[in-house]
Amino acid sequence: MERTLNKRSGSQCELCTATENLKVYQVLPTKKAGADESILACTTCIDQIENPGNEDQNHWRCLNESMWSEHIPVQVVSWRMLSRLRNNELLEQMYLDEDTLAWAQATGEGEEDENKVIHRDSNGVILSTGDSVVLIKDLKVKGSSMVAKQGTAVRNIRLDHENAEYIEGRVDGQTIVIITQYVKKI
Repeated sequence: MERTLNKRSGSQCELCTATENLKVYQVLPTKKAGADESILACTTCIDQIENPGNEDQNHWRCLNESMWSEHIPVQVVSWRMLSRLRNNELLEQMYLDEDTLAWAQATGEGEEDENKVIHRDSNGVILSTGDSVVLIKDLKVKGSSMVAKQGTAVRNIRLDHENAEYIEGRVDGQTIVIITQYVKKI
């Protein structure tokens, strides 16, 4: 996949065109986790994407160019960062089809704070898509004889954007819905 993204991007960050410290970044939520759901990005961009509040406005001037990329994952990340930076002027110029816009909005970027569904673990820590959690209690999985044991790590969780009490994750190869009061962020 890295070879494919390097070829697609010309061996530069697909957001800011940096040529050093490049990594594959999966644009969550993913279905196949392939090149069609990933971008090649520098560590500076990745750090600022993953840590809201650390954005350097000057660094993100690059979105003037990257928002026009022909590659959908680049468009999605550009839309999310423009939303986070509240750059309405560029957002109004940007066009995303229905499916792409739904993917861009899947993490809650662009919603007003009072309308956001916020997921919190048992200690009140905010959970995000892609986080890892550990179960703090044995949980019987409805509809099966499976019991998810206390201490089980669940990686790369997905959030239910309509209900703050539900997350999804894979336990023993099966995707299950977990209530947030029974998990702790790792």
